[in-house]
Amino acid sequence: MHYRYLGNSGLKISEITYGNWLTHGSQVENEVAKQCVRAALDAGISTFDTADVYANTAAETVLGEALKSERRESLEIFTKVYWPTGPGGKNDTGLSRKHIMESINGSLRRLQTDYVDLYQAHRYDTETPLEETMQAFADIVRHGKALYIGVSEWTAEQIHEGVRLSKELGFSLISSQPQYSMLWRVIEDEVVPACEELGVSQIVWSPVAQGVLTGKYLPGQPPPAGSRATDEKGGADFVKRFLRDDVLERVQALRPVADEAGLTMAQLGVAWVLQNPNVAAALVGASRPEQVAENVKAAGVTLAPELMARIDEALGDIVMRDPSKTEELAPHRRAA
Repeated sequence: MHYRYLGNSGLKISEITYGNWLTHGSQVENEVAKQCVRAALDAGISTFDTADVYANTAAETVLGEALKSERRESLEIFTKVYWPTGPGGKNDTGLSRKHIMESINGSLRRLQTDYVDLYQAHRYDTETPLEETMQAFADIVRHGKALYIGVSEWTAEQIHEGVRLSKELGFSLISSQPQYSMLWRVIEDEVVPACEELGVSQIVWSPVAQGVLTGKYLPGQPPPAGSRATDEKGGADFVKRFLRDDVLERVQALRPVADEAGLTMAQLGVAWVLQNPNVAAALVGASRPEQVAENVKAAGVTLAPELMARIDEALGDIVMRDPSKTEELAPHRRAA
């Protein structure tokens, strides 16, 4: 495993980070989820990312159980706040002071820890003054409940303003967690340059485009049984944007590139995002322990410039680069 600094902080994290979205407490039985965490630890992964909304808090509980016997100082545990949790009451969502303060306490209880290393705003809240949100984060850091603060799917402008306020309030906003892959590069034109200027790193989710970059989805054929595209609990909704024949045909053209690099297609996808110097970590999930061991092989891989160029040539114009997609796909009102 290789480790990278997160933003301009002194915190090092594993460049392959284990995330349990859409798996723990939902798609994967708890015992299998614990086996996946064990496999991650055995592979040198020290950084674990979750969120209170995953499986409506159950994912945090499963992760807490899986990690409770580990030395806390050897781990970096990340979670998030924003989306509705609990019964969905009027204050059970968003980035108000009330919801943030109640949410951090619930997350710590479920994760069985006194603090998280990184507490992230899961989306931008257009209905709460940013000053209120950032003051709540400042107090959480001051109380020792979180060491650092991050954001997820914020625009470059929102990150600029968040960093400005964090400096005024005396805490460190050091990370951004966006979707990023060979197929989805919307952060490259605006978010990445802003973050490089501000000392903020990317922790990227979906580096294999919800499994599409593994090559298992073939043009003109139905999705494989048991794949994310057949998951009616939410997975199918996220992957469907990539399940077009023109995309799938281009993805198949990556197979000889992966072969030349000595990687599986999934490993190539993870290694590709790690070539971006502003990326501190790629988030990977797993429904089986052996998937963790395979993903970890992307750590420390350097892709030659000619291979990077061949990837661009193979994918051509099916790559999404429009930076407005970050704001377009963000919630403009809180979910009820």
